Amino acid sequence: MLKIYAGLAVVAIGGLLGGTAFVAWQQRANDPFADCRASTVAGGGGAIGGPFTLVDEDGKTVTDKDVLAKPALVYFGYSFCPDVCPLDGARNAEAVDLLKAKGLDVTPVFISIDPERDTPAVLKDFTANLHPDMIGLTGTLEQVQVASRAYKTYFKKQDSGDQYYMMDHSTFTYLMLPGSGFADFFTRDDTAEQIATRAACFIEKS
Repeated sequence: MLKIYAGLAVVAIGGLLGGTAFVAWQQRANDPFADCRASTVAGGGGAIGGPFTLVDEDGKTVTDKDVLAKPALVYFGYSFCPDVCPLDGARNAEAVDLLKAKGLDVTPVFISIDPERDTPAVLKDFTANLHPDMIGLTGTLEQVQVASRAYKTYFKKQDSGDQYYMMDHSTFTYLMLPGSGFADFFTRDDTAEQIATRAACFIEKS
């Protein structure tokens, strides 16, 4: 009898909310991270992230499973970047420290989109200046392209004919969770405090 009443209640709610709204309501009700989400992503969260094979700062070949074994903030940039990448990297590092103060262990990850110049040694120096726990990743151009496609990022070399070329690239930071994968993304407008607050919500509910 209780099941019948429950079924009637669901039908009644569906009629009140309307088909589309009811589906959205159901999805939110089944989403453990619904209260944490500040944005929606075309194609769903499952469309962002995926397998990659890259080279870490010590010259060791690693995969996404090695690097993303715990919550991580993932950013695509390059060490020769004059301002955007260092500023975003420093902000992400600050967010990691704020999360640590909350008792949450998060790895900052920097994936180079400039493997021509960003050798493991170069990245090791670059990330060391941002955060002691930051992992720098590089590889062949093909390996970097695979990772970039998986995360729906964009980059393009501005060919100046010398070694001082710039790179056009997207500037999103992605929160990745072990097991469930992509959780949220952050833009350049998000502060370290905002990133830490939203990331903490996802991590604590995961």
